[in-house]
Amino acid sequence: MSKLSLFLGCIVPNRYPGIEKATQLCLDKLDIDCFDLPGASCCPAPGVFRSFDKPTWLALAGRNIVLSEELGCDVLTICNGCYGSLTDANHELKEDAALKKSTNVHLGKIGKKYEGTVDVRHIVEFLYDEFGPEKINEMVVKPLDLKVALHYGCHLVKPSKERQLGSVEQPTFFDELIEATGAESIDYPDKMACCGAGGGVRSALLEKSLEMTNHKLSRIRDAGADCIVNACPFCHLQFDSGQAEIREKFALEYNIPVLHYSQLLGLALGFPPEELGIDLNIITNEEFFEKLGGRIE
Repeated sequence: MSKLSLFLGCIVPNRYPGIEKATQLCLDKLDIDCFDLPGASCCPAPGVFRSFDKPTWLALAGRNIVLSEELGCDVLTICNGCYGSLTDANHELKEDAALKKSTNVHLGKIGKKYEGTVDVRHIVEFLYDEFGPEKINEMVVKPLDLKVALHYGCHLVKPSKERQLGSVEQPTFFDELIEATGAESIDYPDKMACCGAGGGVRSALLEKSLEMTNHKLSRIRDAGADCIVNACPFCHLQFDSGQAEIREKFALEYNIPVLHYSQLLGLALGFPPEELGIDLNIITNEEFFEKLGGRIE
C-alpha cells in the first residue's frame, strides 16, 4: 500500500485534537504509511469559498493537492467538508482543461503547478475499499457492545455521481464499518438528514441550525443510541457543542456522547477512551465511559 498524506483540516487541530490522536493511533495499528501533509492550509470550506469565488476556491484547493502531488502521495482526509472540497476540486481540474490552465496561472505565481496525478480519499471510503469490514473485524481485540447512531453527513456521499459509494439515500458502507467493530448501527428516522451546520447555516443562522440538530438528536435519543458516530469534525462539533447550546437555548438535555469513527475504531482496536481523546468532548457521559471500561477524570 502506497504512502498517504494526512490532511487534518482546521477543526481537528484547533477544536478536537483527540480525533487527530485517535486517527494516528489507528493508522499506525493498521500499518498504514501516512504522514501529516506539510504546509497545508484550509481546504477551503466549500460552502463559503466555492459559492462566492470559484477561481479562489480552485487555487487554494489546488495548492493543497499539489503539495501532495510533489510528494507522490494520495491525500487522506478525516473530514467530510475537506473531502468534499478537495475531491471536487481535484475532479474539476482533472476533467476541465480550461479550469486546470487558469488555476495553474495562479499557482505559477508561487512556483506550483497542478498535474492531476493523485486522488483524494476519505478515511471511511479508504478503509472500506482498501481493508473492508471483514479485515477490520479480524483486527478487533475489544468488540464493542454499543448501539450507535451513525451520521453519514452530506459531503461524504454527495454528489453521488462523483463519489460512487452506492445509494445516496440508503448507503450501507459506513454502517458496515461500524458493525465491524462489534457495535450495532441502529436505524432511526431522518438518518440521512443534515446535522444543521453546513453551508454556512451554523455561522449565519445559529438558532435555525440548532433546531435542525435538535430534531435529529430527538430521533437518535428515541432510538436508544448509546452514542453518535460521525466522520466529519464539523458535524462532530455541531452534535457535541450543539448539545450544550441546545441545553442553554431550549432547556433540553440529551447528553449523548459523540465520537469520530477513528475514536470508535480505536476503542475496538484496544485503546482506552482517554487515550483517544473521547473525554475531551464538551458532552461527557459517566455511564458511557463506565460501559467502555474507562472513567472521566
